[in-house]
Amino acid sequence: MQAQTGIPYVLLDGDFDRMGEAILQVGRIANEEERAESLARYARETVSEIKQRVAKVPANRRPRIYYGRGPQGLNTGLVGSISAEFIEQLGAINVAAELGKGGLVQVSVEQVLRWNPDIVVTIDPNFHAIARVHPTWRELPAIKAGRFYLAPNLPFGWIDFPPSVNRVIGLRWLARILYPEVFQEDLRPIVRDFYSRCYHQTPSEAQLDQLLGPSTPPA
Repeated sequence: MQAQTGIPYVLLDGDFDRMGEAILQVGRIANEEERAESLARYARETVSEIKQRVAKVPANRRPRIYYGRGPQGLNTGLVGSISAEFIEQLGAINVAAELGKGGLVQVSVEQVLRWNPDIVVTIDPNFHAIARVHPTWRELPAIKAGRFYLAPNLPFGWIDFPPSVNRVIGLRWLARILYPEVFQEDLRPIVRDFYSRCYHQTPSEAQLDQLLGPSTPPA
């Protein structure tokens, strides 16, 4: 790519466990090493803390999740996919695991109905709007019961689009949804702190309302 465009670029690994090193690498490139060290420490400590708290949740209380991508919700990530890595990080069960390991795959609504996930998560507002009135999707018990969550997406998606530091706050948001008895803290100050650290913008109360929306359980 660099040879074709003449523009220097760096491709970074967005994996959760390598996020700290990716931030440090950007810091070295941008000559902002001190700030990068602070952000890398924040990312590592946040992910580590969440995983430690999740580890205490009994196996029989780990939810089964379907992650629906795309406007129809029929694109999903397999185990080992960076797109669905958040499920593994939160100790939950990816219902698509039976399809093997790898990247993204297409599935059918009927397949998801057979899996009968406890929770459905998406980053696509179109799918979130359509599925609740679609004659087949709305028969899924998780959607009927309101366990259907649209991840915040400003300025970037909180789940995997792109797989970068934006996923740190997404992990915290979803941990609050999956394990409310373990993660009882109010998300609003946590989200405000994240945006101030990573995006140099401190959201107003109205902006927090827009970000978190009705899907996020109250403190």
